[in-house]
Amino acid sequence: MNDFQKGLFDHIQNKANIKPDEIFKVAQSVQNADFSNETTVRDLVKQLSQLANKPISKEKEDKLVQSITKNKFPKDINTLGQLFKK
Repeated sequence: MNDFQKGLFDHIQNKANIKPDEIFKVAQSVQNADFSNETTVRDLVKQLSQLANKPISKEKEDKLVQSITKNKFPKDINTLGQLFKK
């Protein structure tokens, strides 16, 4: 792992209290995931919410699932952040 990656994972761990190995587990679990499948996406959203210890409302979960399954998911971090703030 290079210094940039280590710094990024340290930042995530400090901000969200998520350990790098947990991030890798999630990343591996979604490598071949079907993001057009609502159940798959909903499970992932719930898993990430629990992992970050950040409850997510049913309304926000529905919006995220709909955006992802319809391939309308934001391509940049700023737009993604705005979606989570709604």
